[in-house]
Amino acid sequence: MSKMRVYQLAKELNIGSKELIGKLQELGVSVNSHMSTLEKEDAALVIELLDEEKKKAESGKETPIDNEEKKESDKIAKEIKQSKAKPKDAHKEEKQHLKSSMTKSKKETGKQTSEKVTAQKTVSQKEGSPIIEIGEKIIVKDFAQKIKKNPNEIIMKLIQKGVMAAINQEIDFESAQAVATDYEIDLEKKTEVTAPEAAPDLMIEEDDEKDLKPRAPVVTVMGHVDHGKTSLLDAIRKTKVTEKEAGGITQHIGASEITIDKKRIVFLDTPGHEAFTAMRARGAKVTDIAILVVAADDGVMPQTLEAINHVKAAQVPIIVAINKIDKPGANPDRVKQELADNGVIIEEFGGDVISVPVSALQRTNIDSLLEMILLVSEMEELKANPNRKATGIVVEAKLDKGRGAVATVLVQNGTLKIGDSVVIGNTCGRIRAMINDKGKNVKTAKPSTAIEITGLSDVPDAGDQMVAVENDRIARDIVEDRKNKIKEEQLKASQKISLDALYQQMQDGKLKELNIILKADVHGSVEAVKQSLNKLTNEKVAIKTIHGGVGAITETDVMLASASNAIIIGFNVRPTVNASSLAKKEDVDIRPYRIIYNAIEDIEAAMKGMLDPEFKEEELGKAEVRAVFKVPGSGMVAGCYVTSGKILRNAKIRLVRDGIVIHDGGIESLKRFKDDVREVATGYECGIGIDNFNDVKEGDIIEAYHMKELKRV
Repeated sequence: MSKMRVYQLAKELNIGSKELIGKLQELGVSVNSHMSTLEKEDAALVIELLDEEKKKAESGKETPIDNEEKKESDKIAKEIKQSKAKPKDAHKEEKQHLKSSMTKSKKETGKQTSEKVTAQKTVSQKEGSPIIEIGEKIIVKDFAQKIKKNPNEIIMKLIQKGVMAAINQEIDFESAQAVATDYEIDLEKKTEVTAPEAAPDLMIEEDDEKDLKPRAPVVTVMGHVDHGKTSLLDAIRKTKVTEKEAGGITQHIGASEITIDKKRIVFLDTPGHEAFTAMRARGAKVTDIAILVVAADDGVMPQTLEAINHVKAAQVPIIVAINKIDKPGANPDRVKQELADNGVIIEEFGGDVISVPVSALQRTNIDSLLEMILLVSEMEELKANPNRKATGIVVEAKLDKGRGAVATVLVQNGTLKIGDSVVIGNTCGRIRAMINDKGKNVKTAKPSTAIEITGLSDVPDAGDQMVAVENDRIARDIVEDRKNKIKEEQLKASQKISLDALYQQMQDGKLKELNIILKADVHGSVEAVKQSLNKLTNEKVAIKTIHGGVGAITETDVMLASASNAIIIGFNVRPTVNASSLAKKEDVDIRPYRIIYNAIEDIEAAMKGMLDPEFKEEELGKAEVRAVFKVPGSGMVAGCYVTSGKILRNAKIRLVRDGIVIHDGGIESLKRFKDDVREVATGYECGIGIDNFNDVKEGDIIEAYHMKELKRV
């Protein structure tokens, strides 16, 4: 061959691509990256040069060393030993200097841990006058415990000083200081520090270069809706993920890993629809390499441009996968030209972006794509320290009825172990179990590992940082401080809004607010919908999301909607029985959706006043699954008891489990004993066969409904 790439020559010579680039630059051969091409003469010259270096090295080993050379080497060795002895003392002095400077900085910034340590030291130094730290305000009972006095005695002292306070009431720092002076106790006011500032200094330290070891790359697959991102991951992982997705569209971030040539690669699959901007941006934030999937028959689309902007903002290398090259209308050259027009220059056009033509369905060039990922990760020199407390980021989080708060976490540094105490945003906990992408329980998770963890006190937000700490007490203190700060900020924000301001807006008639309560099955969906709805705000109507949460729509949500004149939007969740009846009583509008952009389109149309006669869902009845039977030739049949309304044979049904919609479809068979029936009323038992669905469990709720046409007045 007349030409070859740098990485191919490096592979033949069994050396790293960076080392080879250095050799070529020494010889005066201009190369930009591992993908640069070399002439045959330049490649031969490099091979010849490396052969000569090997021969010199081998001949150097065979020649004996003279006595004089031995003496000189002995002298050098002694000098090295002497020089090594001095730096040890120097290192000790440096360590002492660093310790003292760290203590000073911690005192200045007011970190909780350092303050406690310094307080204890001061107590030991000054025997007669101990120093106790309290905040701006403190409850009388807590103050009595801190100074080790009877609460009644403290109350009497306060009354003498003109302060009337009960045991559970707060007193300010000045009042507490006046009482403490009577007992010859010194009080110090604790410096207020926001938790986000305190947390990094308390827990995260920089690693030494010598402790860092190579880690697996984290790859995010990005691109437009229906361009084949999930199918490409399916081809790589050899699983059937797409079949489980609603409408074939990925709704939540998925994390998985594969091993190729004894090297791991971690994949994040981000949704394609523009409503998931926040989720896709989060994927780009935690990634090392971005694979931009573009369909060869469709070209660059709006979400493709959005993905490009996220990747550029994150400053991560891009690999373009031109998918669907097996389709008749495929035109990879047009895709390359469109990418070049949008600032992504493929190497064939003189740029530095690698492109690989692939077919996810035919599994064409998948190995080449994986080889390019490993090559780019080698050039990036990705490293982490596995021998430290773990840090990471939450990819997704949800509330599971059986397991409680569950979070999918990507470990970025350190090693996470079962039993570790962690702080994640405004929640904390101790790791009870860790499950990898294969569904197996693991005891440890090293850097660049995606795992699902349980044992948290609450559901964290997607994108929250996870940090492992020494013990539960430290974790609880940090989270408590963070929650207090949030409460204070919310209180300040609520105080800014007055009745006069609200009345003025109503009188002017310039601004109308549409209040919305969002409930979804996972946090990522909540923030994605919030961001999309905020974009719909115009001069006439302001969209305001007053609450967003995870789980089924409850009575609390309905009461909040009633009080604030809001509508409730549920994504992949259903209202409880009590919430539905309360919504009818309070006349609260609940809109359940399975596809997010349907919700956005409906609200946008309502704002523009363009809603045509529409179909509205009308609930017919509900039935509770009390037993499941396997019938030969018919699959699984649910033995049900109709709890409300009636179940019709030709109705559509929805299977709800723990408030989350599992399946939406039709009824295949409806029977009373052995007879087929058209309907079953409240209080009767029946057998329901669901069309093309067998995953029915005891305790599931089957909701029967039909679509009724309504005309807007």
